[in-house]
Amino acid sequence: MNPKQQMYDKAGPKVAEALKNRNFDAYYCSSAQEAVSKVMSLIPKEHVVSWGGSATVAALGILDKIRESGYSVIDRDTAKNMEEKVSLSKKGMLADTYLLSANAVTQDGILLNLDGNGNRVAALTFGPDNVIVVVGMNKIVKTIEAGVDRVRGYAAPMNAQRFDIKTPCKTTGQCANCKSPDSVCATFVITRLSRPAKRIKVVLVGEDLGY
Repeated sequence: MNPKQQMYDKAGPKVAEALKNRNFDAYYCSSAQEAVSKVMSLIPKEHVVSWGGSATVAALGILDKIRESGYSVIDRDTAKNMEEKVSLSKKGMLADTYLLSANAVTQDGILLNLDGNGNRVAALTFGPDNVIVVVGMNKIVKTIEAGVDRVRGYAAPMNAQRFDIKTPCKTTGQCANCKSPDSVCATFVITRLSRPAKRIKVVLVGEDLGY
């Protein structure tokens, strides 16, 4: 086993315990395969499922697994135009189960998320009864301040490269603290507790996933 994996396997359960102490339902999974199985076990068969944009969830193949398993889904990527995409995004916030990742998680169990349109963080904070947050261990940070630096300085400029937008970070790869109409940094949400308890489930994965 390589040193990074050993480090993740030692630190991951401690972060999971910190999350539990904040009323999250939390799990540490050493491998991607174990994480996918855990996520699927947390989604009741009768649930309508939706999700926010997440490189982590997509990389694990969870969305394909959900579709193959026969769940009813609300998938904004099936929209024929922007109007329909917005409509599906709004409906997704009232799904039974909602999947997303986090941009950072502190060692003491606080989630940090930055969003452009806000649909992802809206579903995280209120709406679906069952929210599943899937996080690679590369996103674990020591403090909220370190998390903000990671999200603004790394995750947001990286995320911007996925879209056809006009922002400084899209051009330079660095945050300019812009106020562009296309900014992917409109809403920053810090989630320090799950309320109700265990509504938000966090699956930590002992791999480098997403950004």
